[in-house]
Amino acid sequence: MASGTGQQITDWAEKSTGEFKRGASQFRNFISKKSGAEFPAEKGRYHLYVSYACPWAHRTLIVRKLKGLEDIIPYTSVHWEMLEKGWRFARPEEKILGDNVTPDPLHDGFTHLRDIYFKVDPGYTGRFTVPTLYDVKQDKIVSNESSEIIRMFYTEFDDIIAENYRKIDLFPEKLRAEIEGTNDWTYNDINNGVYKSGFATTQEAYEKAIQPLFTSLDRAEEHLAKHAAPYYFGSQITEADVRLYTTIVRFDPVYVQHFKCNIRDIRSGYPALHNWLRRLYWDVPAFGETTQFEHIKKHYTKSHKQINPHSITPVGPVPDILPKDQEVPAAAAA
Repeated sequence: MASGTGQQITDWAEKSTGEFKRGASQFRNFISKKSGAEFPAEKGRYHLYVSYACPWAHRTLIVRKLKGLEDIIPYTSVHWEMLEKGWRFARPEEKILGDNVTPDPLHDGFTHLRDIYFKVDPGYTGRFTVPTLYDVKQDKIVSNESSEIIRMFYTEFDDIIAENYRKIDLFPEKLRAEIEGTNDWTYNDINNGVYKSGFATTQEAYEKAIQPLFTSLDRAEEHLAKHAAPYYFGSQITEADVRLYTTIVRFDPVYVQHFKCNIRDIRSGYPALHNWLRRLYWDVPAFGETTQFEHIKKHYTKSHKQINPHSITPVGPVPDILPKDQEVPAAAAA
C-alpha cells in the first residue's frame, strides 16, 4: 500500500467516473524570518526531499538554485522508481545519475520516503509525496506543498543569503495579479491537465481532460508569441516561468506518448513555447542543471505499470531537448 488509508498508490482515478483527482497536500506549515516563528529561517536546519522525475518537486530545485539556497538547504533525491510503497531511496550499491541520489542521509535504515512520514506521524493517512521539506531540529515535516515551499524560498531566507540573490524577486508586486491569474489555468489545465489525461481510465474522462489541456497550451503559445522578452512576463524570470517549465520540459519526452497528450508536441507544434523552453534550459543553470531526463523518462514508463505494464521506455524523442539553433524538419519548413 502507499498511504495510511490502505489505498494503493496506483489508484489515481475515481472508479465511478474514471477521472483523476489530485489529493490535497497534508503538511502546510511555513518557514518564517519573523521572531518567534515555529519554523525559523536557519542555515542547515531544513532538508529537502525531492524526485528529479516529479514536476512539483522540480519547482523547488529551480527556486532553491535561483535564490542561492544551495548552502542553506541541502537536499536528497529519491530513486526514480515508485512502486507499491511509494518513492524509495537509492540503495548504497546503486549508481544513479544525478546529484544526491543516495540513501536517506538523516535516517539510517529508512528505505522509503514513507518511513519519514510515519516517523513524524505514526497515524498518518495521506500520501507520501515529494517535495517534502523536513525540519531536522524538530523532527517535523514543514510542508509537502510545492507552491508554498517555493514561496518560502522567495523571501524567508533573504536575511542570510548574499545580496545578489536577495534582489531576485520571482513574485513581484506589480505582476502578482497576472501571475496568480496565469497560475490558475496553467495549474488546472496544463500542470495537472497532463495527469488528468494520462491517468484517465475511461475514454470520456480522457477526452474531457485533453481538450482543455491543448486549449491552454494554445493560450500559453499566444501569450509567449506576443510577450516573451525572453521570459513569460518580460525580462525577469518569475513564478510563471518556474511553474510552466516543469511541465513543458517533460511534455515531448513523456507526456506525448505515455499520457496520450499527442494532439501536438512542443517542438513541432508550438514555436514560441519551444523557444521559451530552450532559453530557460540552455541559458539559465537553475533550469537546465536541475532537469534529469533519465529520471523523468524511467519514472513514468517503469513506475506506472497500469499504463505501461511491460515497463518499456521509448528511446525518443532524440534528443530529449533540441539545441537553440536546431528545429525539427516540420517546424523548420513552416
